[in-house]
Amino acid sequence: MEKRTARLTLLIDPNKKAVFEKLCDLDDVTPSQMVRKFIRSYIEEKLGPDWRKEVLDSDD
Repeated sequence: MEKRTARLTLLIDPNKKAVFEKLCDLDDVTPSQMVRKFIRSYIEEKLGPDWRKEVLDSDD
């Protein structure tokens, strides 16, 4: 289980940010939730669906 959180700061074009926030609102999710989903999908694409065991168990 993930135990800690970390902040990720990124720069984005203000117009893209506004559109992204509107689309997230239409899907009833926060922008943070959607970014976390994007990151999980990317990790699973690169490392496979069992990545959590390898990554999270090694941090203990």
